[in-house]
Amino acid sequence: MRTHRRSFIEQKTKRNKLVRIALYGVIAITAYSILTSLVFSTHTLDNNSMKPQLRAKDRFIVSSLAVRSSLTKLGLFEHAVPFNRGDIVLIDRKRTKIPNIIVVVADSIVRFCTLQTVSLLSNHENFYIKRVVALPGDEVTVSGFVCRVKQRGESYAVTELELTDKPYNIDIPQVPALWDESLPFASSQETVIVGEQECYVVSDDRSNTNDSRTWGPIPLSMVTGRVMFRYWPLNRLGVP
Repeated sequence: MRTHRRSFIEQKTKRNKLVRIALYGVIAITAYSILTSLVFSTHTLDNNSMKPQLRAKDRFIVSSLAVRSSLTKLGLFEHAVPFNRGDIVLIDRKRTKIPNIIVVVADSIVRFCTLQTVSLLSNHENFYIKRVVALPGDEVTVSGFVCRVKQRGESYAVTELELTDKPYNIDIPQVPALWDESLPFASSQETVIVGEQECYVVSDDRSNTNDSRTWGPIPLSMVTGRVMFRYWPLNRLGVP
């Protein structure tokens, strides 16, 4: 009888231990999912479209805009644009609207548990890293591969490099003798007016990469995060 009772207590203790482990696991997964979907995530640049500032295989911590965008929709923020001219941002070209925060967190948990094979939102993200040069209401003209921006309410235009407190360099290609201005990625572009829910983004390498010169201004909803910190490679660690 004592042996049976002792065995029952041991089994109950073991079950309680397994339940606690499972509960801790669920808490850890949920916390990780909330952090990566609502606070920050990591991303790797897979091409040289942002050289010379950034290079292929650079890895970054990206600050998510999910919470700020959702609160803005509820009218809790006065300014609808959660980034500035000159910021480097993460763009999902497949995203057409800002998803609900609860759906974002749930999607992150589902992806984690299914090894990224199942998604509640979309399995076809189309991510790009670009630099914002113009915001809603701005007018953009491209001359010599450099963007000139006339801000909303201003009477004259200045270059993109004069509108940011984050100095950066751009890679301007040498134009071939038979260069045709009608070709994509031309060195010049007529004035484009950025819509109320749009922004204008470009690559730092102006030679042959897609950006707003070919897409046109993109919806603000496509901007999913802001690049905050480069953590790899170690010899170029820091804010890009």
